Amino acid sequence: MNAQNIDKRPSVKKETKNKIKVDFERTPLKDRLKAKFATFTFVKNVIWYIFRFVLLVGISYVVLYPFFTKVASSFMSPNDFVDVTVKIIPKEFTLKTYKAIIVDLHYFKAFLNTFLLSFSSAIIQTFVCCLIGYGLAKFKFKGNKAIFIAVVFSMIIPHQTLQYSMYLNFRYFDVLGIFQFLGGGGFNIFGHKILEGIRVFPESWERFTDQGINLCNSFWPLILLSLSGLAFKNGLYVFLLRQFFKGVPDELEESAYIDGSNTFRTFIQIIIPLSVPMLITVFLFAFSWQWTDNFYTNVFFTNQKTLLMPHIVDIPQSLVTNYAGQNMYYSAIRNTCGILIILPLVILYLFCQRYIVQGIERSGITG
Repeated sequence: MNAQNIDKRPSVKKETKNKIKVDFERTPLKDRLKAKFATFTFVKNVIWYIFRFVLLVGISYVVLYPFFTKVASSFMSPNDFVDVTVKIIPKEFTLKTYKAIIVDLHYFKAFLNTFLLSFSSAIIQTFVCCLIGYGLAKFKFKGNKAIFIAVVFSMIIPHQTLQYSMYLNFRYFDVLGIFQFLGGGGFNIFGHKILEGIRVFPESWERFTDQGINLCNSFWPLILLSLSGLAFKNGLYVFLLRQFFKGVPDELEESAYIDGSNTFRTFIQIIIPLSVPMLITVFLFAFSWQWTDNFYTNVFFTNQKTLLMPHIVDIPQSLVTNYAGQNMYYSAIRNTCGILIILPLVILYLFCQRYIVQGIERSGITG
C-alpha cells in the first residue's frame, strides 16, 4: 500500500523546473530579493552565524591574547616596561633578551640534550605501549581486565606520591641484590676491580657503591621507565592504542595466520603499517610531554651538569639590573624562556597536526 502511494505521488518534470526558474528570473529584482532574504529561515541562519562568529572570536581572544602579550614583551627594552605609553607594541624594539638567553643560558646545549632524551624516550614508549596495547586488545588471557584496570589506575595516581620512592630506587639501583651481596668490604675488594675492567666511560664506575648504582643525573631512569612501560603518561598511551587495536578487524590477523605467519610477524608486517597515524600521535604526545617535563627532571637531575630545557628558565647574567620596572622585566625574560622552550613544539605541530587529528579520530575515544 505504501509503495503504491509512493508511486502515485506527482513528480516534477524537468520542463516544469525550467519554467519555474524562468518565471522567477522574470520577476522584478525587489520581489526576488524579498523572496530570498525576507524569510524566517534566512534570519535564523544569519543570527546563528553571527552568534557563532562572535563566540569564536571571543574564545580566540581569551586564549591568544596572553600569548600575544608575552611575545610582544619579549621584544621590549627595559625602558618600555616603565613607559606608561607602551601597552603591547614595543617602542624600543630589541632582540637583546633572546640573544642573552641563547648565549648566557646555553640554549642550544639544552636543546640538544632535551632532544636526545625526548626522542629516545618517545621512540621506546611508542613501541612498548604499542606492544602492551596490542596484547590487551587482541589476546584473551587470565588477568587481562585486571591489567587494564591497573593501566587506567596508573593514569589517575598523582606522580607526587611516587616521587620519593622513584628517587630512591634509581639512586640506589639494585634489581637483583648483587650489590647487597657484595656489600661492605667485599664490594671494595672485588667490585671495583671488576668494574675497572669493564668500565666504558671514565666516570661511570664512580656511580657504583656498595648500596647500588647511582643512576640519577643521567638518562637511565627515564629510559628504564620507558622500557618497562611505566614512564610519564604511559597509561594514556596504552589506553589509546588498546582502543585503536580493538577496532582492527580480527579477519586480517586470521588471514595472516592461515598463510603461515606467526604472531610477531603479523604484528610487524600487518598491524604496525595500519597503525602508523596512531603511532605518530602517541610519539608526538610522548615527545612533547617529555620535552616540557618538569617533574621527572627535578626528581632525577639533582644537579645541572646535564642541561635541559626546564633549567634555562632563569635570568641571564647580562640582563641582571636594578630599576623601577625590574619585576616586570624579569617576568618578561622568564616568559621569553618559555617561548623558546615551546617554539620547537609549535613548529613540530604545524607539520604533524594532520597525523594527530587522524590518530585521535581512529582511537575510538571520540564522541
